[in-house]
Amino acid sequence: MAIGRDGRRFFEVPHAAVYLLITANIVAYAVCLRQSGTEAIPGELLFRYGAMYGAAIERGEYWRLVAAGFLHANLFHLATNMICLALWGGHLERRVGSFYFIVIYVCALIAGALVGRLTHPGPYLSVGASGAISGILGALLCLWILGKIDVTASFFVINIGLNVALAYSVRNIDWGAHFGGFAAGLISCALIDLLEKANALVLRCKFPEFVKINAFIVVGGVALLLGSGRPITSLFGAGGWWLLAACLAACLLVIKLCDLLLSIKHGLAVIVVAFAVANGALVLVAGGASASGVRSVCASRNFPPLVEIGNALRDAACASPSLTLVIAAAAACALTILACSQELDRGIRDVGFVGVTLRAERKRRRGI
Repeated sequence: MAIGRDGRRFFEVPHAAVYLLITANIVAYAVCLRQSGTEAIPGELLFRYGAMYGAAIERGEYWRLVAAGFLHANLFHLATNMICLALWGGHLERRVGSFYFIVIYVCALIAGALVGRLTHPGPYLSVGASGAISGILGALLCLWILGKIDVTASFFVINIGLNVALAYSVRNIDWGAHFGGFAAGLISCALIDLLEKANALVLRCKFPEFVKINAFIVVGGVALLLGSGRPITSLFGAGGWWLLAACLAACLLVIKLCDLLLSIKHGLAVIVVAFAVANGALVLVAGGASASGVRSVCASRNFPPLVEIGNALRDAACASPSLTLVIAAAAACALTILACSQELDRGIRDVGFVGVTLRAERKRRRGI
């Protein structure tokens, strides 16, 4: 087990994003297990819940690129992937932060699915998080090449060697997903490092993790609402380019506004409150946009499997959708305040040192 310069173990305790991903994978497997009643999940059930297959892209089922990464064929498949995620993910998240960790993970997940599609000309069905987890190895290798982690080359020789050996020796392992995820993890980590170096020229402050995560949620939510109901090919037409440009401009505006707020006294508290209000508003708008769909689901009683857990809450929500939407928006505000309570308290008590600290951190740390 490698030891870093700071004396901490290379395989360290997982952090928030790793715990969240492990929980999501276990819950998805539990739902499939409950539906199938057997430890080995049948292919038709995996297909129904989002397994990747040959014609998925051609049919416009892009959601499978992500959904397949949270499905597993059996308990052994799930356990091996989650052990690797816990062992490797903790160190990567500590080094790059929760937000960039999720970005790398999702990039590797999607790239693994796409490369897997290209390497399977015939019919196939693919599930599992191995492509994304291979991306974690790729990102760690990138950090090692950049000299940002202290670990011996033997770590990568052993782990990458085992990854390659398993991918080619075990018949049911998708070597294309492993390779695509690994390459995407390495490339995305390198691009993030370049982005952080460029940020030092245009941004004054080093953003706290909650700012990066919540800004992404708000901008992404607005982009999804603006693009809802449009086929993805329409985004590359004449009108689609204007929509993409508007989303990019809004993203840059939010980032710079956060930067300016963080640099002033009590700015951290202002950002927490602003994000709480934005999250509540996003829930209201999204709920209003999907109201007709919710009403049809309530009328048909055709609920997703997870909703079966809370029958009383489900029935109450269907009885009064408008009140439920207001309560959900208020809950989003309250949860944001609760989750960022330490930052809110720090911002309220700020006498001018928070902005100075964040600006100093930006100057001190170049890159990731």
